[in-house]
Amino acid sequence: MSIFHLAFTVSDLDSARQFYGILLGCEEGRSTDTWVDFNFFGHQLSLHVGEIAPKSKTHSKVDDISVPMPHFGCVLEWATFYDLAAKLQSKGMEFIINPSVRYKGLISEQATMFFEDYSGNALEIKAYRNPSEVFTS
Repeated sequence: MSIFHLAFTVSDLDSARQFYGILLGCEEGRSTDTWVDFNFFGHQLSLHVGEIAPKSKTHSKVDDISVPMPHFGCVLEWATFYDLAAKLQSKGMEFIINPSVRYKGLISEQATMFFEDYSGNALEIKAYRNPSEVFTS
């Protein structure tokens, strides 16, 4: 099994723990005074306190919707996506792109949502109706 590791900066560990640990429900791993690891849906995030990269003004069109670049995230199971979307909506999450379905009715149909963590890092969470389509061209 291979897992993905992503390290990036956050403004502070308290808000990172609130967002990734409490809001998203990610299990906390190792930490020091300057960084903390999270199990991000089976992948390792290492969040380091540091200078936040300026937001890019770059966006990319996907299914005629402008998505923020750069962003990171993960692919969840269909039902898990909707459970998380409902949880975020109930907590008042301000979405960049509200939970929605793109490519509706096609084999590549996918649910997606975009939002920022408390440090302004953009995330996309998505789910494929047909999980075998994740890497299909």
